Amino acid sequence: KLIVLILFKLDLNKSLESQGPFNVFLHKLTDIIALENQGDPKSSHIIKAVERYISERPSVIVIDPIPNVRRLLGRYQCYSIIHATGLHKYGIFTPSFCEITSYDKERTIQQLKDANVKYPFICKPLLGHGSKKAHEMCIIFNEKYLKDCKAPCVAQTFINHNAILYKIFVVGQQYCFVERPSLKNFYESDRKTICFDSSDISRANSQSSLSVLDPEDILVPEIKPNSKILQKIAETLRMAFEMDLIGIDVVIENSTGKYGIVDVNAYPGYDGFPNFYDALLQCIASKVNMKNKMTDSSISSDDISPVLNTNNTLLNHINNA
Repeated sequence: KLIVLILFKLDLNKSLESQGPFNVFLHKLTDIIALENQGDPKSSHIIKAVERYISERPSVIVIDPIPNVRRLLGRYQCYSIIHATGLHKYGIFTPSFCEITSYDKERTIQQLKDANVKYPFICKPLLGHGSKKAHEMCIIFNEKYLKDCKAPCVAQTFINHNAILYKIFVVGQQYCFVERPSLKNFYESDRKTICFDSSDISRANSQSSLSVLDPEDILVPEIKPNSKILQKIAETLRMAFEMDLIGIDVVIENSTGKYGIVDVNAYPGYDGFPNFYDALLQCIASKVNMKNKMTDSSISSDDISPVLNTNNTLLNHINNA
């Protein structure tokens, strides 16, 4: 059988009923979901309309389910899910973290102590998507500058990793990882808070001064990544979040060689993923097969013929030809 995929962009300002029917709904609604969480009425209207359409049509394949994406967007909940996976058994960890909920210094000190968050730590916005502010972070080096924490936020112990970050890109059962620049090594000190935009630091070919190692750190031996450990991370988190399109940020701690998961993102940019479109088609074929496993209509990616038009972001009309 030849499966024809007709891909086109839905207009979310119009009713989905007038644009369907469709069998696969591929989306990147992360920013709209984040804005909904912040009380934006237009975003809330869009998401409710999408969720209502999907709930009334359980046969529609959604990549990825909106409730799962919503769960991933909140950094505190995201880190809690990672922490509960049991990956620590493989020398994999989530740096200690806590949610800072007020500007009360004494309360913040107690929250950090209870969660074993150490200096220096990174303050991250609660939501990982929704605006440029989601990437605006700061490094707190001491108690004096706790006032720079912009509550509510998540505080996460900073892990020295020689300014090297590994991004794991997951597409269904496939994954790959790429090396990216990251923050240099930092230590507890009396220095002032450093503010930065994380998207500027870790993008490919970034040349931020915050990524340049200090002279005393240049001689620290580089630890090469173990692909089997990265595969274990990819497989475990794909199952934990019940999502097929995720990006995972991993660092290797200088002092222990352990792997720290510092962030997870929904539908990342996939810059550096070889043959991404082919992998996406295979992912879709796998999801269709799961729906059809009780019949004899299983397909493979070789049976898929994509038909494209301009600015395609959603998949519609999977038809037998």
